[in-house]
Amino acid sequence: MATMREIAEWARAEGSADGGEIARVSGLQGASADAVVFAVEQDSLDAALASKAGAILANAKLKKDGEPHDSRILWVGDARLAFSVAAARLAGKRLEAGVHPTAVVGRDVVIGSGTSIGPGVMLGDGVRIGLDCDIQARVTIYSGVVLGDEVVVQAGTVLGSTGFGYARDNDTGEYVLFPQQGRLIIEDKVEIGANSTIDRGALDETRIGRGTKIDNLVHIGHNCVIGKNVVIAAQTGISGSSVVEDGAVLGGQVGIGEHAIVGEGVILGGGAGVLSGKKMRGKGEVFWGRPARPLKEYLRDLARLKHR
Repeated sequence: MATMREIAEWARAEGSADGGEIARVSGLQGASADAVVFAVEQDSLDAALASKAGAILANAKLKKDGEPHDSRILWVGDARLAFSVAAARLAGKRLEAGVHPTAVVGRDVVIGSGTSIGPGVMLGDGVRIGLDCDIQARVTIYSGVVLGDEVVVQAGTVLGSTGFGYARDNDTGEYVLFPQQGRLIIEDKVEIGANSTIDRGALDETRIGRGTKIDNLVHIGHNCVIGKNVVIAAQTGISGSSVVEDGAVLGGQVGIGEHAIVGEGVILGGGAGVLSGKKMRGKGEVFWGRPARPLKEYLRDLARLKHR
């Protein structure tokens, strides 16, 4: 439960901040006087004003001079973001800290205060887990993996598994596993979706930067370095020793070859393919296709194919 003034402070909003108490976030349908809704376009703002919602977080660009002001409106720079912040604050901490009796915990494991270890979780020897983490059902964390604070790992994910690296004997054709004895480091506030896999480093480490969000069914190979606040959508695969720098966005089913670099703020559209050793640079630049290339170039190539 929160007052309108508290909602306004959380959202860094402009408005009267007067009104009743708010208990929850809601969609427009079914919104009641104890709910906050959001509006990013004029149509959604009109619908919000017609609803029974007690508070409305609306994009400031929709504000019109001279129009009567509805005291429920809190003007914000990004209504979707403000709504998400309000939702998190209203929800509060719902984790029930502790280790489920069916979890298997190895030797010398450290689990921080406020962390929840779900049913069927396996923690290998020497695992370190920080404060207020949420490790959900049937997650496997191999020995030596380190997790920071407020990390969320959804069901079925595997962290710190053996990397896919082999040396080939050209005489016999046999493949011999290259040593996979490095670490996996997951920094604070990382969230990892269900049934994803992240390999440990070979001789050094694999690292996932603070605030990065990883969807379901993503694979990250050994020795990869993923920067801060990266977003990776489902079914993406990143081969070993590749780097994804801060703020990059990877759409669904992206494939990245080994030793590639995806630069800061680069956006890879769904299904894009980055060749091994390729460097993709340009903050805010959108790349698409296989092999990935700037969006304008990709669309031009499609047009050429269409007219052949």
